[in-house]
Amino acid sequence: MSPRTNKPHEIVERALALSSADGCVVIADETSTANLRWAGNALTTNGVTRGRTLTVIATVDGKEGTASGVVSRSGVTAADLEPLVRAAEAAARGAAPAEDAGPLVSGVPHSGDFTDAPTETSSAVFADFAPALGESFARARAGGRELYGFANHELVSSYLGTSTGLRLRHDQPNGTLEMNAKSPDRTRSAWAGRSTRDFKDVDPGALDAELAQPLDWARRRIELPAGRYETLLPPTAVADLLIYQLWSAAARDAAEGRTVFSKPGGGTRVGERLTELPLTLRSDPNEPGLESAPFVLAHASGDSASVFDNGLPLTATDWVREGELAHLTTTRHSAGLTGLPVAPAIDNLILDGGEDRTLDEMVAATGRGLLLTCLWYIREVDPATLLLTGLTRDGVYLVEDGEVVGEVNNFRFNESPVDLLGRAVEAGRTEKTLPREWSDWFTRAAMPALRVPDFNMSSVSQGV
Repeated sequence: MSPRTNKPHEIVERALALSSADGCVVIADETSTANLRWAGNALTTNGVTRGRTLTVIATVDGKEGTASGVVSRSGVTAADLEPLVRAAEAAARGAAPAEDAGPLVSGVPHSGDFTDAPTETSSAVFADFAPALGESFARARAGGRELYGFANHELVSSYLGTSTGLRLRHDQPNGTLEMNAKSPDRTRSAWAGRSTRDFKDVDPGALDAELAQPLDWARRRIELPAGRYETLLPPTAVADLLIYQLWSAAARDAAEGRTVFSKPGGGTRVGERLTELPLTLRSDPNEPGLESAPFVLAHASGDSASVFDNGLPLTATDWVREGELAHLTTTRHSAGLTGLPVAPAIDNLILDGGEDRTLDEMVAATGRGLLLTCLWYIREVDPATLLLTGLTRDGVYLVEDGEVVGEVNNFRFNESPVDLLGRAVEAGRTEKTLPREWSDWFTRAAMPALRVPDFNMSSVSQGV
């Protein structure tokens, strides 16, 4: 192979050939991004980037067990390979035996496109979106609104090769659109966001129209104290809370008594009812419009991932099934420790089982309560109950007799998503949504709005 070879699949093959470890996993991630940004009803910047990250995982067998070493570097070419492989091997030889060690995955059929060039995005992804955005600027200007925001499209082609013969490839598109509408004096603000694979299913004009109403609601300001309020959580807020719940659902942590999913006296709460609503929280790599990698891509080991599981096939998994806790996230290793089925994390999340009611219809059925826009600055307070704290953002509205009567102040909240599921009295129509807080890490979600009769607004916040 020529030292000038720079194709990702050939880089993977070359790294595997250079390895002298007992086992080797190589992941090449080819990333391209395109973005637009705008402020005050005018485009400000746009750009396209390209990049590569190569991760080499070496495993070394010893008398006391198998150790692993992981090294990742960006911008790797063929000339950089040998030092990178040797660094991973040195890390493995200098490490203690890995607790999650196990045989590398084998026997998975090859991806037919493993040797194809990476799929790349470009500014062409905005060919229809950008002109529509320009039209939205004109309408917003005429309506006395200023639009701010950004659109980002990323495409990652991941090539996975192992010393056990796996040759797998996955292309992951990921698009996000976030838009703020502000009054000219900047005293009022509203937010909307969308997740998309290709920007063909998002309409900036529709977002501008969606933002015009809450911006108008905010003309009337109402001050409310902290307390418990009937609250309508929109899909984006539900997604942010349940994504954190998924991230906190490692089976081993639960079995060892450290999380909200730990059973008093030992074991886990798998099989327990979490909510009386017939809700199913699930992940599926083949979910239409939310497709994600159909096999494990683990760049490091952790509570819910193991580098030894790379290439393990992923299938549809119910985390909560019709109200009952059905699975916790496991690796092959933690499944063996806990006696639970192997259920690796999957990169999307869907909550089904609500009624076919829109958020507007849920508002119309509200006597008195709060309507949120989104949440941010979410942090964990107590892992034993999964108590989270955070802030409301970009609009909290008071609903009376089925109509929004004005904007109220922001709040800090203290709530556990597990507890919220148990107290929710209504779930609406499931729809694709963009998690506001976690959109840098997790974008593929579909959620309903939830009605919670006593959401805990623990203090008043001056946040925006």
